Amino acid sequence: MKRILNKETNKYLDKKVKTAGWVDSIRSHGKITFIDLRDVSGILQLVCKADIAKEIRPEWVIEVEGKISKRPDKMINPKLETGEIELFINELKVLSEAETIPFSIEGDGYDISEEKRMTHRYIDLRRQRLKRNIIDRQKAISFIRSFLEEDGFVEIETPMLTKSTPEGARDFVVPSRLQTGKFYALPQSPQQYKQLLQIAGFEKYFQIARCLRDEDPRGDRQPEHTQLDLEMSFIDQEDVIELIEKLFISLVEKLYPEKKIQETPFPRITYSEAMKKYKTDRPDLRKDKKDPNLLAFCWVIDFPFFKKTDGDGWTFTHNPFSAPKPEFMDDLLKKKNIKSILTSQYDIVLNGSEVGGGSIRNYQSEALEVVFEIIGYKKQEVKENFGHMLEAFKYGVPPHGGIASGLDRLLAMLLGEETIREVIAFPKTGDSRDLMMNAPSEISKTQLKELKIKLWEK
Repeated sequence: MKRILNKETNKYLDKKVKTAGWVDSIRSHGKITFIDLRDVSGILQLVCKADIAKEIRPEWVIEVEGKISKRPDKMINPKLETGEIELFINELKVLSEAETIPFSIEGDGYDISEEKRMTHRYIDLRRQRLKRNIIDRQKAISFIRSFLEEDGFVEIETPMLTKSTPEGARDFVVPSRLQTGKFYALPQSPQQYKQLLQIAGFEKYFQIARCLRDEDPRGDRQPEHTQLDLEMSFIDQEDVIELIEKLFISLVEKLYPEKKIQETPFPRITYSEAMKKYKTDRPDLRKDKKDPNLLAFCWVIDFPFFKKTDGDGWTFTHNPFSAPKPEFMDDLLKKKNIKSILTSQYDIVLNGSEVGGGSIRNYQSEALEVVFEIIGYKKQEVKENFGHMLEAFKYGVPPHGGIASGLDRLLAMLLGEETIREVIAFPKTGDSRDLMMNAPSEISKTQLKELKIKLWEK
């Protein structure tokens, strides 16, 4: 007999079935014992003679066969999908015993220390709230994929081992065993690859991309996160904004109907206006901040291209590949009025948090080289770090632009979670440690020798 999921047992009234899962709870009533059996689909009540279940304990993994019967009216549980039925056990097999778990998985778990929960994350994930979050995450990503595919986008995977380039946060680096003394970098984002895909002629690209940044601990961040990354050719800012608004509105209406979007189309605010009125470029525009189901999206546009560094030089505010607004191209090429140059960057903000950002890209080699010069790179450094991009730009580049949206943060807000760690299956701590796997950890002397790496004395 083939095992079925608990939620499917509703279809088998008065029939014999086999199911399996974890013992969620046990209730003894004299000669009769009730067991709540938990699997990925939900809870099913089992009924058996007391002697059959006398050795069974919570969180043991069992397999049972028996007949599905209708519960007495007084025993119906409307909170369960299987609340009108129960299974009378004929056969019970213990598949795996379990020690007492280190914390309760009843309730939402917010009262349990995060360190304990993350050390035993595989147990924490048995919690109904977290199981719902992870399944909802998959549903959202599936919706996004279908939406973009129907719009003509092609999903393309880009490399996880790439070149270290100075374009934002600190890279995670990976030593090469075969190319002694050289290193790969893990991607902070697929920024350069997605632009190269536009040069290759894939006019609508997207990816559910893993991004890795070796950042100092800061707020609700993770060293690795997931973003919706997309790029399009022959478009302008309006095309990107229109696409993302349509996607986000459809996502909310389909999967989160209890949520209300405050205003559509999403209002637009210039960076200057946002800083003047709200003292932040991530304004919270909710009219009622006590309403947890209210979603106030907005766009922030017209960002400064450059900002002063501590050393009185210049750096970019978004990324060096953004294009200036057309009316500022002449100033850029002449390297004048640098402080006043505005970029084509646009950020999408939700309830005071940035949930996406992008720009129309600079597709002219001369202008791109000027950007690098303004931020202090010498021609040789530009060639070493970005020569592959400038080389590609020689062979016909379409106007293009795109956006990346942090899915972890967006989903946390849609699911009403305070931190992105609650929507990631195996998150890191605030200081980038994996308590469950005890990572990062030291590697063996043999591995270091193979990589020809010698560690500094502590």
